[in-house]
Amino acid sequence: MKFYLKHEQFDKLQLYIKNILNLYYEDAYLFEGEGANFIDINIESNEDMTVTTTMTVDGQVYTQTANRDENDKRAMKQALGETLIEILTAHTGISQSWGTLTGIRPLKLYHKYKNAGHSDEETKAILKRDYLIHDEKLDLMEQIVKTQLKAIPDLHELQQEVSIYIGIPFCPTKCAYCTFPAYAIQVHKNDVPEFLVGLLYEIEHIAQFLTIHNIKVTSIYFGGGTPTSITADDLKLLLEAVYHHFDMTHVREITVEAGRPDTIDQDTLNVLNEFNIDRISINPQSFTDETLKAIGRHHSVQETIDKFKMSRAHNMNNINMDLIIGLPNETRNEVMHSLEETKQLNPESLTVHTLSFKTASEMTRNKSKYPVAARDEIIYMMNLTKQFAKENDYIPYYLYRQKNILGNLENIGYSKQGEASLYNILIMEEVQTIIGLGCGASSKLIHPKTRKIENYLNPKDPKSYNKTYKDYTHQKIKKLQLLYTT
Repeated sequence: MKFYLKHEQFDKLQLYIKNILNLYYEDAYLFEGEGANFIDINIESNEDMTVTTTMTVDGQVYTQTANRDENDKRAMKQALGETLIEILTAHTGISQSWGTLTGIRPLKLYHKYKNAGHSDEETKAILKRDYLIHDEKLDLMEQIVKTQLKAIPDLHELQQEVSIYIGIPFCPTKCAYCTFPAYAIQVHKNDVPEFLVGLLYEIEHIAQFLTIHNIKVTSIYFGGGTPTSITADDLKLLLEAVYHHFDMTHVREITVEAGRPDTIDQDTLNVLNEFNIDRISINPQSFTDETLKAIGRHHSVQETIDKFKMSRAHNMNNINMDLIIGLPNETRNEVMHSLEETKQLNPESLTVHTLSFKTASEMTRNKSKYPVAARDEIIYMMNLTKQFAKENDYIPYYLYRQKNILGNLENIGYSKQGEASLYNILIMEEVQTIIGLGCGASSKLIHPKTRKIENYLNPKDPKSYNKTYKDYTHQKIKKLQLLYTT
């Protein structure tokens, strides 16, 4: 749907307004100038901030005014967002439970106000006033923050420590919804040895820097891709290097994603046993075979069940499973079936994702091939998962959102008591630097004092990574030196 904004406001406000429009209209477009659906904004900035928005939508004219006591850019955006939400909700009948929030980490706001000394009730009142967040989401935020602080009592005191992400960019196949670095292992298996040379180099030199400067490691996470796509021998080589080079004394958690059941075998599990690693992910996404075929998973439901039981037999005592709500052609019946199968397996944690049409995914490029349920049905499905979690003693412990997420909902990580993933909490709340190693790995460099964030991305494809890993490693070390030694 096309919308138009006045010339003098276009450059300053277009991105924010488009993000709000996208909450209501799929593929909303915002143009400079005047047209049928016209947005006129009047901003009065004195001691306080007053924004009046007049919108013509489908021939109907709406006007809303919002005030803020403060007089700055943040207050202006809050007031503008409020007017847009009020108008678009009135026109479409669509209620936005996350209010004006379009960012992916809403819990950071909750932590911010709590750290400033506000009570939970005061924090929720501020968020409701400034961002129009509904009570159900505020209560969810409160519950998650309490769980996070119970899992990591010193969560806001870990600025001088880091966590390590090790990216292995190979998978059996690439799923239709995926935009992560994931290269078919059968096609790229000849790239693995050289890739490991680069990754081992990064591990050795980054670990050396951390050891010299007495920087502790809080958690280590093997992601990708699917780390268990490489052979058991290669995985052992990699784990030996991690344990040899990093000071493991203070590491609180190690996770290895084995998300694709078709990558799990006896030899791989034996390697994990050898290093006393018992936290893995086995991700069904759905327990319907037709869905798995449609999204390119290339494994069966039965294989998920069999590999889960095999992992249990090999002392995998903390297994996470991922489910995706809103997969093509799925209704509430398929979701209820997936939840029933999950109940039988009883993993320690369950991450419920709402499908997001990511820009570079196969699913986004060919939307007509992947029909999904209507907004109300997606919301109903998500509520089913929340009720399931409550009935089966799963506690929400982390949450994040994405652009183009169905129903403007969220992704929620649940766990049994005491089984929350520390790494997931740390990366979502951005309390410490995450150092990314490997092809496609992203480092999130967070200054321990200023909290300024810089992202630093390794090359995404194996060949580029193999050619440049030394340069990227030493550039990363220079950035770490600025953070921790100056």
